Amino acid sequence: MKNDSFYMLAKTMFGLEEILADELRKLGAQNVKPMNRAVSFKGDKGFMYKANLNLRTALRILKPIVHFQAHDEKELYRKLCEIDWTEIFDLDSTFATHATTHSEVFTHSKYASLVMKDAIADTFRKKFDKRPDVNPKMPDVSINLHIAKHTCTVSLDSSGDSLHKRGYKSNAVTAPMNEVLAAGLILLSDWNRISDFHDPMCGSGTLLIEAALIAYNIPANIFRDRFGFEGWNDFDEELWKKIKEVSLDKETHYYGKITGSDNFQKAVRISIENIENALLFDNIKVKTEDFFDTTIEAGTFVLFNPPYGERIPIEVDEFYEEVGNTLKHNYKGCSVWLISSDIESIKFIGLRPSRKIKVMNGKLECSFRKFEVYEGSKKAKKK
Repeated sequence: MKNDSFYMLAKTMFGLEEILADELRKLGAQNVKPMNRAVSFKGDKGFMYKANLNLRTALRILKPIVHFQAHDEKELYRKLCEIDWTEIFDLDSTFATHATTHSEVFTHSKYASLVMKDAIADTFRKKFDKRPDVNPKMPDVSINLHIAKHTCTVSLDSSGDSLHKRGYKSNAVTAPMNEVLAAGLILLSDWNRISDFHDPMCGSGTLLIEAALIAYNIPANIFRDRFGFEGWNDFDEELWKKIKEVSLDKETHYYGKITGSDNFQKAVRISIENIENALLFDNIKVKTEDFFDTTIEAGTFVLFNPPYGERIPIEVDEFYEEVGNTLKHNYKGCSVWLISSDIESIKFIGLRPSRKIKVMNGKLECSFRKFEVYEGSKKAKKK
């Protein structure tokens, strides 16, 4: 593997492609091209390390190593055996294979992954009379196969575990928000990183922690123990150390307050634990408080993830009506963003959204909406 620039693919969630493309450009990527749930870009080895460390809305970063056509299983196996896997990793390294297929010929992704595993094992056996071990949970090297019709792309997964696993979350409440989605929502919103930030239904504290990492420009994945590229033959430990130092030096000041509350004591306890793991206990304050009893200072930026009827049993229409009443009376002069999969029931808030963005939370289609809560009437505000 040369140290020159090469193409990579950053995977993301639906609705976050443009945000991720923007992150990549700001980080210094070349040839940035948004796709469906992914962004392709160009960079060198150092940039690949930097992207894994800093990107907030990427789930994983793949380095494609070969493209070929395969029309049946035998051809797939033969072409995979033509790759010299012994150049990519050692006999004493563990590996894992993953496949995604969009093909009438290769209909089962697990089977395609198995064919690749056999091809890799046989390549090593041919050369050394031995094969490396498979470790599906914590492999040294993770290899990805993507098949679209007859076009096959083999990539090395430079991230290893999904990048939403930041490393700060030791505990979570029911239905916690994915960290990549949380960061994506904050970046999709119009928070200026100057005004105070508040989450009145903070759950495990994910939105609060991601907001603080953004506000202080702390690398998103600085708390992770390991990345996939650390198990590669060409891993450059000195370069990796330097990139971490340079990225941490870019931390900025934020003079606002980041606060959260939840009516469940357990959620507040978990939030505090996760905030402490992220070394942000001086920067985020959380307390036990029922949303419907809260009053927030005008000018505060509010972003929250109310419980979905889909995941947590609640009387959805009544719940949203009550949310709307609380916002109108206690959140005057605030910009409020919320995400929900209860797209019909969200209308019961009774406020007109000034923006609506479609996003996916796992398999749930969600609406991310902004409400301007005016202090008096809207007409008076305009005057």
